[in-house]
Amino acid sequence: MRRSRTTAAGAAAVAVAATLLAGPSAGTAGAAESERLVIDLATDTGVFHGGASGSLYGVYGDGVPSRNLIEGMRLRTVSTKAQDGPQHPGADALEILPPFVDSGGEDVYIYMTDIYRGFPYQWPGADGPARLADFKEKIAKQVRQVMTMGDYKDHVVYVPFNEPEGNMFGTGAWSYDNVSWLDDPQEYFAAWKEVHHLIRSLDPDARIAGPNTSLLFDQVKGFLTYAKENDVVPDVMTWHELSSPAAIRTSVARYRGWEKEIGIGPLPVNVNEYGHNYHLSVPGQVVQWVSAIEESKIDADLAYWNIDGNLNDSAVEANKGNGQWWLFNAYGQMSGHTVRVTAPHPNVQYTLQGVATLDESKKQSRTLFGGKSGDADVVFRNVDPGLFGKSVHATVQEIPWTGQVGDSAQPLRLTDRKVEVGADGTVTLPMRGMNEMSAYQVILSPGGGGGVQASPSVGWRGTYEAEDATYTGSGYSRNGPEGTPSDVGKFATSGAYNVGGLRTGSDGVLAFDVDVPQDGTYDLSVFANSYNLYGLVKEQGPTNVFLRVDGEDPQELRLPLGYKWVVWGHTDTTVRLSAGRHRITLAAQDPDLGVTRGDAIIDRMDLRLRDAHVTQPALYEAEYATLHGTRPAYTRAGASGPGTVPLTGGASATFWVHSPADGESTVSVDHLGGGRASLALNGEKLQLPLAGGDKKGTDRVRLFLSGGVNKITVTGESGALVLDRLRVAPSRGTLVSSVHPAEKGSLSGAAKVTDTYRFANGGKAVTDIGGGTANALTLDVVAARSGRHALTIRYSNGEQAPATHYNPDPVARHADLSVNGGPAHRVLFPTTFHFNDFRELTVPVTLRKGTNRLTFTAEELPDFDGDTYNQYDQRSPYAPVIDQVAVTPLSAR
Repeated sequence: MRRSRTTAAGAAAVAVAATLLAGPSAGTAGAAESERLVIDLATDTGVFHGGASGSLYGVYGDGVPSRNLIEGMRLRTVSTKAQDGPQHPGADALEILPPFVDSGGEDVYIYMTDIYRGFPYQWPGADGPARLADFKEKIAKQVRQVMTMGDYKDHVVYVPFNEPEGNMFGTGAWSYDNVSWLDDPQEYFAAWKEVHHLIRSLDPDARIAGPNTSLLFDQVKGFLTYAKENDVVPDVMTWHELSSPAAIRTSVARYRGWEKEIGIGPLPVNVNEYGHNYHLSVPGQVVQWVSAIEESKIDADLAYWNIDGNLNDSAVEANKGNGQWWLFNAYGQMSGHTVRVTAPHPNVQYTLQGVATLDESKKQSRTLFGGKSGDADVVFRNVDPGLFGKSVHATVQEIPWTGQVGDSAQPLRLTDRKVEVGADGTVTLPMRGMNEMSAYQVILSPGGGGGVQASPSVGWRGTYEAEDATYTGSGYSRNGPEGTPSDVGKFATSGAYNVGGLRTGSDGVLAFDVDVPQDGTYDLSVFANSYNLYGLVKEQGPTNVFLRVDGEDPQELRLPLGYKWVVWGHTDTTVRLSAGRHRITLAAQDPDLGVTRGDAIIDRMDLRLRDAHVTQPALYEAEYATLHGTRPAYTRAGASGPGTVPLTGGASATFWVHSPADGESTVSVDHLGGGRASLALNGEKLQLPLAGGDKKGTDRVRLFLSGGVNKITVTGESGALVLDRLRVAPSRGTLVSSVHPAEKGSLSGAAKVTDTYRFANGGKAVTDIGGGTANALTLDVVAARSGRHALTIRYSNGEQAPATHYNPDPVARHADLSVNGGPAHRVLFPTTFHFNDFRELTVPVTLRKGTNRLTFTAEELPDFDGDTYNQYDQRSPYAPVIDQVAVTPLSAR
C-alpha cells in the first residue's frame, strides 16, 4: 500500500488486557470514581426482540455462510437481491430462502429493483412510463416465482423500491423524469400505488415494505398520508440509518409519532441498512448499535459495504466467525424481557452503551456492553432476592475484535465467581482496563447453589502496535489514521495506524520489543493485510514474511489476504520465550528461508502465555446453552458453574462450540446422572451410545469438528439426565484420517494437474474441473467402517466478477459431488481471495466399508426458470482448484 514515507517509530508498548482487578463487590462503594453503566432489573422495557441480527446481502447461497453461522447468529432478517438479478454474484432471494428459513430465519426482504444492473438502477425505456412498464413486467415475474416456493413464500417481504429518492425517482440519468419525489412526489406515489396493486393482485397475502429511503426524510410523512388515503400502506416500514445509533432512537420515535398523527399502525419497522466500515466487525462499536435497535424494538440489517455472503463482515470463510459473529451469538441467546439500562452518556455514540435482559423463568440476567476503553463500574440494581437469593453467580466475558477476516474463538472468560447482593439490592462489577474495540458480557444467575467457579480462560497477554515498533531498512510507511469517528467510511484499525514496507524487493525489518513474565510457550498473532488484487500481491497471493526471536529460530509466515486494503486478519504461530525482554522481528528477507514476495501492511502483534488457562479444555456451561423444553436448576451440589439443566425426553441443550481447525476433538459430557441423552453434531444425530447414567460421571466422545463454529446438541432420551457442562479440547489418534492428493486421482476431459500454485501441498493441484460434467476429478478413498465421515477438501478460489460500484464481487465456486455414483450434491466454496491461497471445507458424507468413489464435477447453474444464464460472469461453471481430500470418521466413543 503506497502512502507517504515517515521516520521509524519508537519502542513497542504493551496494552494490558481487560480484567476485574478489584473483583465484583456488593453495594455501590467506589462507584463514584468511575463511569457507571446501571442496569435496573426491576424496570421491564418489553419482550426481548433480537431484531439487530439482520443482514443485507449477507447470505450468498446454501453453505456460504454455513447454516451453523446463520442459526448461531440468530439471523432474523435478510435483505437481498431479486432472484437472478445482476447486481452481484450470489444472494439470489429464492436460493437463499430455504436454507435461511430452515436455519431459524424469519423473513427475506426481496429488493425487487436489484433485477437491474448498476446503482442507480439501469432500467431501460425511452421515458418514465416505458421504464415503469418494464419494471412492472419484472415485478410480476418475481412474484410468480415466489408463488412456487410453497410454505417458504410466507417468509418473503417484497421491497418494490430502494432509495427511490436517489435513483428511480431522483434527478439522475436513470430517473423517471429527472424530478426528485422529495420535491414533487406525484409520479412516485402513483408508481407505488400501481406496483402495490400489481403485487397484491398476484399474491393476495403479500407483505410489502417501503418506502426504503436512504434516511427518514420529512417527506416520508406525506408518503404515509397518501398511502393511507389510497389503501396502499406498507405492511413493513423500511428506511436506512447510515448515521449513528442515536439516529435509530430518534428516527423511530419520530416515525411512531407520525403513525399516531396519521392514524396508521403501529407497523413493524426494519431499518434495513445500518453501520459503516469503521463499525462493522468491531464488537465494541456494533454493540452500541445493537443497544439502540433492541431498545427501539425493531428489526435492522447490517449494511453491505463489501463482499456478500460473509454476514456483513461477521463470517470468515464458510464456517468461522470473527468477534462480531460471537457478539451476535451472545445477543441471540438473550431471552425474557429487556430491562432499563442507563449509560453514563445516554444515546451518545463512541461511549459506553449496553443492552440487558432478565428471564425470570431461567433465573438469569444477561448484559452486553462496550464502546469505551479504560475503567467503568457495571451496577445492577433491584436484584430480586426471591429470584437470585442473597448472592449471584457472575460470569464476565470479553468478546475481542479479531479483524474482518480473522477467526475468533468463543468469548474469553475474565471471571466467574459468587458475589453477595448488597443490602440495597445492588451488585457492582468494577471493570478495569477495558478495550473500546471489545464487547463484554455479564451473566448473572442465583449464587446459592454452591457451584464450582471456573478460572479465567486467559492469563497474561500483551498487544504491541506496529506503529510503535522499530523499523529499519527501505520502504517504510506509517499509514493512517484509518477509520475514526470522524471518518467512518474507513476500516477500524488497532491504534488507528499501521505500517507498510515488507514487500517484494524490500530489506525492511519491523522489530517489536517485548517483556514477558515467565518462561514458556506463547501464542503469537500478527494482525496484517494484503489487498488481493494489488499488483505485487496478485503474483503470489499471500505475502510471506520471516519471524525471528532475538535473531534466532526463523519461521516463515503467510499473511492474510483481504478484499481491500486495511481489511485485517491474523496469522498465528507459537514462540518459546524466557522471562524478560526479547526482540521479535518481522523481516522481508531471511538468510536461511528466502525473501518476501508480495506487499503487506501490519497492524499489531499479540502475545498470549500458553499456560494452564489456555490449554485447559474450553468450558460450555449447560445453564448458558440454548435450551428447548427445559430450564436451568440451581440447587444441585457438585455442579460446575451456577447450575445444571435437566433433560427429560425431547428436551435439549445446544452449544455453539469453537474449533480452531478441522479435526478431532474430545468432547466430555459432564453430568450428575438421572437419565440418558443423545448427541447431535451440526444437526446430525450421532450413532453413538447414549450419554449419561444413574450416577454422576463423564462421557467422553471423539468428534470431528469443523474449523470454526460447531453446533452440538444434547437431547434427553430417557429419565431426566442432569447435564452439567461440555468440556472440549483438540485431540488426536482416535479418528484417523486418510489423505488423498488430488493429482493422484483420475482426470477426465479438460481437468488437469497444475504446478502453478506453490502453496498447494506438494506443489500440485487439480484445476479446470467443470465447464460441463465431462471435465471431472475422481478419487477412490477407503473407509475402515461404514457410516458418516467428514470429507475435508483443501481448495482455492480466486474468481471475481466485474463489479459496477464499490462492492468487490468474489464468486463462490461450486462442486457437484457424487459418492459411489449416487446423485450429485452441490457444495459451495467461498472465495479464498487468490488461487494460490488454500483453505479447508468439510462436508459430511456417508461411506461404505472399503473403497468408495468420489466424483467432482461442475457446470453453470441456469436462472430460476431454467432457460437463461447470467450474462455477467456471476455464476461460475467451474469447481475450485482442488489440492487434496481427507476422509475421517465423524465420531467415535
